[in-house]
Amino acid sequence: MSDVDERHRPSRRAALACAGAAGAGVLLTGCQTYGEAAAPPAPAAPAAGGPPTASGRAAAPAGGAAAALATVADIPIGGGRVFAAEGVVVTQPEAGTIKAFSAKCTHAGCTVSEVRERAIVCRCHNSAFDIADGAVKGGPARQPLPAAGVTVEGDSVRLA
Repeated sequence: MSDVDERHRPSRRAALACAGAAGAGVLLTGCQTYGEAAAPPAPAAPAAGGPPTASGRAAAPAGGAAAALATVADIPIGGGRVFAAEGVVVTQPEAGTIKAFSAKCTHAGCTVSEVRERAIVCRCHNSAFDIADGAVKGGPARQPLPAAGVTVEGDSVRLA
């Protein structure tokens, strides 16, 4: 009976090889691109006159004009606001100067999280971008944030 047990029992080398293969499979399953893990897929654009967006503002009115993202007063001077659902960050580097940039970090594709101390900050890897021109101020990002189109009509800030 001991002969039967010895024939069906794996060698130490075979057992270690199986354990190594299983560990490698688990490790590779956990690997993925940072941008895919951190950034949700972009939402579809709402139809004209649709329901409110994630920012709480109504979708584009039936007349075709873009709905207001915010008022100029909503954008702090020397700061800004992230509109993640719209994929844009709007800043006011100086009183009355409105700038807008893509909210997608150029390092790994995460959505930037906040504007503080005159910088647009991505918490994924601590990249920071200047509120006036989107230039890299720090972190692993090497490319500036691309400009986004917004218009100011009266006191309303709208996507262009």
